[in-house]
Amino acid sequence: MITVGATLGALAVMSVGLAPAATADDIQSQQWYLDAMNAQGLWKVSTGKGISVAVVDTGVNPDTNSLKGQVLPGVDATGTTGDETDDYAGHGTSMAELIAGTGRGGGLMGVAPGAKIIPIRTVLLGIGKKGEEQGDTSAKAIRAAADSDAKIINMSFGTYSEDDGEREAVQYAQSKGKLLIAAVGNAADIAKNYIGYPAKYPGVVGVSAINENGEVAKFSQDGAYVDLASPGVDVPTWCDKTFKSYCPQSNGTSQATAITSGAAALIWAAHPKWTANQVLRVMIDTAGRDWPKSTPSRYLGYGTIRPAQVLLKGKGAPGAADVDPVTNKKTPGLSAGASPSASASTSSQASNSTSNAHTSAAGSSSDSSGNTTLWVALGAAAAVVVIGGGAFAVIRSRRGV
Repeated sequence: MITVGATLGALAVMSVGLAPAATADDIQSQQWYLDAMNAQGLWKVSTGKGISVAVVDTGVNPDTNSLKGQVLPGVDATGTTGDETDDYAGHGTSMAELIAGTGRGGGLMGVAPGAKIIPIRTVLLGIGKKGEEQGDTSAKAIRAAADSDAKIINMSFGTYSEDDGEREAVQYAQSKGKLLIAAVGNAADIAKNYIGYPAKYPGVVGVSAINENGEVAKFSQDGAYVDLASPGVDVPTWCDKTFKSYCPQSNGTSQATAITSGAAALIWAAHPKWTANQVLRVMIDTAGRDWPKSTPSRYLGYGTIRPAQVLLKGKGAPGAADVDPVTNKKTPGLSAGASPSASASTSSQASNSTSNAHTSAAGSSSDSSGNTTLWVALGAAAAVVVIGGGAFAVIRSRRGV
């Protein structure tokens, strides 16, 4: 069982340094990354329809304006009162809206508003009574997600310790053809050299956070387990479990993970015969970077997600269905001729040494002023990466430290 660090857990799941709350009527104007990704253009090609995303988190409230009709039956892995629709922290509902919210009633607009959410309620350690009373249930939750109809498993949480049961659950989900996406963690500015799990397990895509300028957030953890980067600064979430207001300047690799899951849903819906390996491969191929793909950044991995390059430009070669695009090894349990329902999953980058503190994935602050135009060019149309220079040159030079 994973050891609890209550203070760090609470810090990581619910964002800190939040701006004054905003009503649902004006929150969409704060979703800067949607314009930057050319979401309106993407939705003309794909909305994520036909793809379900399992949200392994604190539960998902299906009654918010943005999630009405978007939430399918799920599983409660906590063993406590309530069920998967009882969100004990507000975190899981926020992630679900960032992935598949419809924006109705002025609520959050998801990256993939045509996708559906399968809520898998787990314990995020140190967060409220669920964590204090039950201990960790992530392994059980990941297995439940693997047994669901979801193609993508979103895990906006993490700990600093490996767990055999959790690792085996990841392997099981991999064998079921799921694309597992997890937050790398938010403690880079307060605790150096920590590694986040499940993001680090082979078979999981680790996601770091960037701001509006395409710069890595100062809180975003780094290491060889970072695979992709995504917006995670000033990304709105619900302020708390009362669901009365949004906090527009919420920060975290949690949000970056949810946005990445939404982007993957858009791509998979447009190419339903692809496997998880193929979806990830085109995301890697089309990611924004100014360093060689053969030498991924320890801060941003293979680069910043750019679904428009796939959906609007037709870029990215899917490659072999049964070969992991990170390790170039065959995915266990998958043959080259496997159907999409038994398709391959992904692997994270090679392991480093382990640590033993706790965090889960959302919150801290970062400098985030800047020019959305950079991201518009990056996400919508540019054949050239415009995020080069300055910050990214430093990132590249520190690779392998």
